[in-house]
Amino acid sequence: MPERDGVDVILDQWRRERPDLDPAPIAVVGRISRLARELEARLEPVYREHGLEPGWYDVLATLRRAGPPYRLRPSEFARTLMLTSSGTTKRLDRLEQAGLIAREPDPGDRRGTLITLTPAGHRLVDDSVAAHLDNERRLLAALTDAEQRRLADLLRRLLVGLPPG
Repeated sequence: MPERDGVDVILDQWRRERPDLDPAPIAVVGRISRLARELEARLEPVYREHGLEPGWYDVLATLRRAGPPYRLRPSEFARTLMLTSSGTTKRLDRLEQAGLIAREPDPGDRRGTLITLTPAGHRLVDDSVAAHLDNERRLLAALTDAEQRRLADLLRRLLVGLPPG
């Protein structure tokens, strides 16, 4: 029998207290929620070791992955980072103050702005990405490569199939 976790306890408690309900969704949603928090807590130390504040890596990596000239519109960030526009603005403000990104007028839209990765931001994300991936690999070590691929496929299916929020 697989090792039990805190979610198993919650399931047992609901089955005992409300036998008329099927708490099965908690087995997946509860674990995903707990796992997300646990993974974030284990990702942040590697970011800190590289001089990154919480949330900075995602922005810098998004720009770096965009390829030359490493620039995007703010609306593209909001979709990619799953943040509110105010959350995106705050994060971009801090990164700009740190000299890791720059805001420039969009030549294709007089009212628009482009967010550009600065040379310092480019160096920082390139210096941290290998350590970040090594850390993620370590966090997934309990699963075989095949299990990781299967889990990735299932999570993609769940994410794509979510009803509109």
